Amino acid sequence: MDVGLDGAVPRPRVADRARAGRTVRAGRGLSVRVEGRTVTVCVVLLALLAAVVAVSLTTGDYPISVPDVLRTLAGRGDRAEEFIVTGLRLPRVVTGLLVGVALGVAGAVFQLVTRNPLGSPDVIGFTSGAVTGALVVLLVLQLGGWSVSFGALAGGGLTAVLVHLLSRRGGVQGYRLILVGIGASAVLQAVNSYLLTRARVEDAQGAQLWIAGSLNGRGWEQAAPLGAGLVLLLPVLLVAGRSLTLLDLGDDAARALGLDVGRTRGLVLVLATALTALAAMAAGPIAFVALAAPQIARRLTGAVGAGLVAAGLTGALMLLVSDLAAQRVFAPTQLPVGVVTGAVGGLYLAWLLVSQWRRGRG
Repeated sequence: MDVGLDGAVPRPRVADRARAGRTVRAGRGLSVRVEGRTVTVCVVLLALLAAVVAVSLTTGDYPISVPDVLRTLAGRGDRAEEFIVTGLRLPRVVTGLLVGVALGVAGAVFQLVTRNPLGSPDVIGFTSGAVTGALVVLLVLQLGGWSVSFGALAGGGLTAVLVHLLSRRGGVQGYRLILVGIGASAVLQAVNSYLLTRARVEDAQGAQLWIAGSLNGRGWEQAAPLGAGLVLLLPVLLVAGRSLTLLDLGDDAARALGLDVGRTRGLVLVLATALTALAAMAAGPIAFVALAAPQIARRLTGAVGAGLVAAGLTGALMLLVSDLAAQRVFAPTQLPVGVVTGAVGGLYLAWLLVSQWRRGRG
């Protein structure tokens, strides 16, 4: 799919893809636009997710067969299998899946609103704000446990409010939001480095583990609130999908079609920020999933508009595969999953910048 630096889809392609869809009416006043290629891609992503989940639950230091895993999930496993499957592996997999969905959907919303493939929570400072909040709790207040998660939630939320206010002059514009966010991210990273240098060595080492972003040791206490947040936020964003598709056409076209651009943009940004903060609260700042997943999903589906479902599934698949690699490649040492996504995402970002530069020169 051809996406310019401003994230806009060339108009002929938009029209072609829009005509390719089919409207399914589910009742009075309720209809859904469905494209065959998008449905096919989502089904394939679901099949791949099921395969990765099966590998994650059955392999490791204590291999368990698929029938034994199913028997354990049905409540008929022995005590050791129940501890490994439902106590250790399943909550980690569920947390990773939910974090991936949250980051993929949030990244799709940010990139569509800013009309720029670099418009991701990683780039515009929200993740750095979550890290600052967590470091203040860990290193300044000397607290731990749930306090760190709430510190990350508060830091990410306050950063989002600050960036939004600073970029609001004359209405929130995509380029202005990204530039202000990059500046805020640079300031917050300096603050984070200062907090680490002022901390005791053992405290700084513990904080570095959280900063890397990890699913190690994650349990139902992290998965449950994240799942509840997704249940509340995702339906609202999916209902707003048609408005997001209109935003993809540009502000002038969206206004001409009757959309309140300012209110819609503000609402979806608040919801996407909440998803990002909830993901950071559960697993720490995991890099590049929100940046890469929506672009990969768009290239796979060629879809017009947000493509939230495909972006969420792609984010979940990216995170679970990365976590599997983090556990297995350097076994018995387990890397934080953020190290793997950061390495892969850095290469993706370099490719994205080079390809956009070449397109600009062409």
